[in-house]
Amino acid sequence: MRVGVCQTPEILGDVPAALELVRWFAARADDVDLLVFPECFLQGYTVTPEHVRAFGRPADLRLDLRPTVVLGMIERQGDRYYNTAAVLRGGRTVGAYRKTFLTRGESVFTAGTDYPVFDCAGVRFGINICFDAQYPHAAAAVAARGARLLVHPAQNMMRREKAHRWRDRHNDLRRKRVLETGLWMASADVTGERGGTHLGLGPTCVLDPAGEVVAQVPPGVVGMAVAEIR
Repeated sequence: MRVGVCQTPEILGDVPAALELVRWFAARADDVDLLVFPECFLQGYTVTPEHVRAFGRPADLRLDLRPTVVLGMIERQGDRYYNTAAVLRGGRTVGAYRKTFLTRGESVFTAGTDYPVFDCAGVRFGINICFDAQYPHAAAAVAARGARLLVHPAQNMMRREKAHRWRDRHNDLRRKRVLETGLWMASADVTGERGGTHLGLGPTCVLDPAGEVVAQVPPGVVGMAVAEIR
């Protein structure tokens, strides 16, 4: 199975622009079976109650796409909101993962409780989202369900000094999870700047079960890294 991880600009509150970028990447992913986008990419990662309530929507998406897609989004279900990664196959949502470990700033969301797995091109995968990587249990729960790949949508748009400090630490943390579980990991993140105060450096990358980076998009570059999961 070939997985493509997309490093995108941050798009806030412009769903049509986000969907156009999803289509742009998908059109350039002819040899890719699974395409991964960052955390809350569809509506943008702003976790104020106003933004979440204005842009939250059900996870039943329909898009004209060939590859299977993991798309970060703000999901609304009744009066609850979730930090969700929807899984689209044949352009339709076939399932979703809801972030289980929320940061203190994500109190507007309800935490998920389950770790579903999905199959694509003969490879089973599960999902953790961003801060989930701090907790061994989240990756272990995916491995326990027979997955070979851990998909990891992230959104590390941080204050500039923190972004530089964390630039290499993200992969150090991800490496711990793959060494513990024996999983591959495919992580998609944002790049660029926000308002002169925040910076996104990724990294968007694929790690093998030995913790080695086998594909990565350079910081500051919008693009896709592709690796074969064996």
